[in-house]
Amino acid sequence: MRPVSLLSLFSGLLLCASALAQTQPAHVFFKVTLAASASAPLDGRVLVFVKAGKGDTSVDVDEFHPADVWVTAKEVRHLAPGASVEIDGADLAFPQSFAAMPAGDYEAQAVLDTDHTYNYANRGSSNWIGPVVQLGHWSPAAAEPVLTLDHRAVEDPARTAAIARAKSSVQPGVVEEYIFASPLLTRFSGNATVIRSWIALPPGYAAHPAERYPTVYATHGFGGSHESNLNAAIRMSKMMAEGSLPPMIWVMLDESCPGGTHEFADSVNNGPWGAALTTEFIPAIEAKYRMDAKPTGRLLNGHSSGGWATLQLQINYPHVFGGTWSTSPDSSDFHDFTGPNLYAPHANVYRKPDGSAWPIMRIDGKVAATIQQFAQLERVLGPYGGQFTSFDWVFSPRSDGGEPKPMFDRMTGDVDPAVVAYWGEHYDLANIVERTWPERGAMLKGRIHLTVGTADTFYLDGAAHRLDARLSALGADAHFVYLPGRSHFDLYTVDKDRYGLYRQIGAEMYAVARPGVDWKQGK
Repeated sequence: MRPVSLLSLFSGLLLCASALAQTQPAHVFFKVTLAASASAPLDGRVLVFVKAGKGDTSVDVDEFHPADVWVTAKEVRHLAPGASVEIDGADLAFPQSFAAMPAGDYEAQAVLDTDHTYNYANRGSSNWIGPVVQLGHWSPAAAEPVLTLDHRAVEDPARTAAIARAKSSVQPGVVEEYIFASPLLTRFSGNATVIRSWIALPPGYAAHPAERYPTVYATHGFGGSHESNLNAAIRMSKMMAEGSLPPMIWVMLDESCPGGTHEFADSVNNGPWGAALTTEFIPAIEAKYRMDAKPTGRLLNGHSSGGWATLQLQINYPHVFGGTWSTSPDSSDFHDFTGPNLYAPHANVYRKPDGSAWPIMRIDGKVAATIQQFAQLERVLGPYGGQFTSFDWVFSPRSDGGEPKPMFDRMTGDVDPAVVAYWGEHYDLANIVERTWPERGAMLKGRIHLTVGTADTFYLDGAAHRLDARLSALGADAHFVYLPGRSHFDLYTVDKDRYGLYRQIGAEMYAVARPGVDWKQGK
């Protein structure tokens, strides 16, 4: 074989790179026009979704198959009726620059997210949307696609009907709405801020005016809302009425906020939600309803982000609450933040030390998505409301510009050690328990209950094991249950009952509040 000189090899590489650059356009523009029928100029984030296929009526992201849909975006200000904006898919894009798209048959759709809620709540009636446009035999070098925003998104009729049915169940003495205006949160934000909740009252509440009841403070996970909490309150009311749950008052707390979920944590970005809950909301609601109004009668329950929220409330306010039953909580020990060890030297949340990708989601034992895919998709969809952005809003210190400092670089996955140090001091629950055990230990002993599946969809069982070990070393008498083969989404299923785990949790809670009382017999 004839040897090749370094000069000729380098020249060949330059030619290859030049050829590749010529085959991939520098820009891939989409023209998006707001309908002339819009009543006024609009602000927001224009999103363009593109996927391979034909004949669909909607093109949207699929978190279980994130790489199947290409997304590009651009912020707009005062987009006038009839005006257009060009969006460059070779600029801000997921899963990569649109210039890399192979030629083929595609479908495209434009959405204007006017209130920056897409990352958290997906499409809603506040969004403007247009028809799906078929791009047959299209390539990035082809003519510029033209998309329109011609109407507001319409709520799904089935969902609208379900909401109406749920609201019809709201009646005094059974399920009630309770909204509290918080002075603490209002002072923090400079705007009127409320804590929203639904109350499920036990059967016979009105008929027994001298009776007081244990109270469960429960909150939803990421993506939940005050609206979804109404369904949860109705469920608890029905389970108590049929005798599946003991007679207690359930307070379904909304933890959604512009940044995602505030977790009822005291945060420099979201505000003093924990303090507002414990020093303002709870005294006010206990004055309105006949609650036990003591730690053994204040119990906590939440799943996923709600699981982390209730776990931190118990740990940080042990003098207020008598126990938490947290299920599949977000990472409570940042040595395992859904996999990556944030404290490791040169930590990277996208790549393991061996270079392979860190997964974020598994289904039936197979990786469905990576952390990099989730984080970079969120980056394109917008700066508010994504899961990783939500963590920054809760856990991070503020930047000089007033925004939360990102824990990791969204392009590279590199972790910022200074931000992690702040996270570790203020929000790593395992660290907090160890550090405060001399003062809080007596109040926490026996009060932490955690259940998680061994096949948790988001790998949250790893951090649970770490917290379990550290609590065991403290002699915390914590109760951890690992359900074999259960995922994030079927954890509560017992036999064929989707919510069967509540029966066990409810009975355990009542035993704390009413030791020795057989609630089924009223004794």
